[in-house]
Amino acid sequence: MATYSNCCADAEDGGEGEVATKLSATKLYPCEECSKQFARLTTLKRHRRTHTGEKPYECEECSKQFSELSGLKRHVRTHTGEKPHRCEECSKQFIELSKLKKHMRCHTGEKPYLCEKCSKQFKLLDTLNAHMRTHTGEKPYMCNECSRQFSGLSSLKSHLRTHTGEKPYMCEKCGKQFSALDHLKLHMQTHTGEKPYKCEECNKKFSQLGNLKTHMRIHRGEKPFKCEECSKQFRQTGALKNHMKTHTGEKPFKCEECSKQFSERATLKTHVRTHTGEKPYKCKECSRQFSEPGSLKSHMRTHTGEKPYTCVLCSKRFRHLNTLKRHQQVHTKAECLRNTGF
Repeated sequence: MATYSNCCADAEDGGEGEVATKLSATKLYPCEECSKQFARLTTLKRHRRTHTGEKPYECEECSKQFSELSGLKRHVRTHTGEKPHRCEECSKQFIELSKLKKHMRCHTGEKPYLCEKCSKQFKLLDTLNAHMRTHTGEKPYMCNECSRQFSGLSSLKSHLRTHTGEKPYMCEKCGKQFSALDHLKLHMQTHTGEKPYKCEECNKKFSQLGNLKTHMRIHRGEKPFKCEECSKQFRQTGALKNHMKTHTGEKPFKCEECSKQFSERATLKTHVRTHTGEKPYKCKECSRQFSEPGSLKSHMRTHTGEKPYTCVLCSKRFRHLNTLKRHQQVHTKAECLRNTGF
């Protein structure tokens, strides 16, 4: 039922009284469920649907229903492909105005959402909510396949692709597909040649910060990943996982040509080239081709003169790890001869 307030101000009250009269004379429509009030009856009717669950607007394409006509109109654009909201900075187009407003923060740098715990700021409310779980430790999203839990829905969705094998993100340059958008972005740097991360020790450059961090362990001698079976340590978690198969004997990757089995997919791919004769890695200096990227890297040192392997006993440097190992045997034999009195 609509309510009225008929309080009238005296004429001599002046401007303030006139404003008060207009405000108090406004016709308000209260919601019978939650007592919220609305200036328009149509707004109240739309609001009531939040209580009744009524969705009178149906999409003719997919039969999805909506409580408001505006919601249906926005949804229809997913079928028509219409994107009426355009960014003036980069010309990117959006279906919804709210999406454009969020996107604009990429250009303005605006981060309106502040974490009260650590004062970190975020462009999106959803990102702030996900971040807050790093403080609370809450992981409300669980994988039905393996029961692993995640703090964010997007993390769960990305994880689920490890079970389904879905790779929705494709590189337009080479057609390679990825399960996560971040992985595609990192891959794109292999085409642009961009390597913004530089090692301060040896000036080697990397396209990814993670690769630089892993590389730095070579200089520090750090091997943080330890095998619980034999205590062998590794610089990368992937190397540890591959090593673990030497204990389990697991060889899940099989060659269709000769039925030989391998513990790693990468090793299988390299092996398959012995059948196909493929040598996709080409030296830019002399055009020599190789079946493995490691072989190309090793070969490139003949052009650059780089000798990354150093003997800790005599500081002699070598291009190849195998050469260093053979050299170290010289020290071992000499030590044996001294110990036996020769």
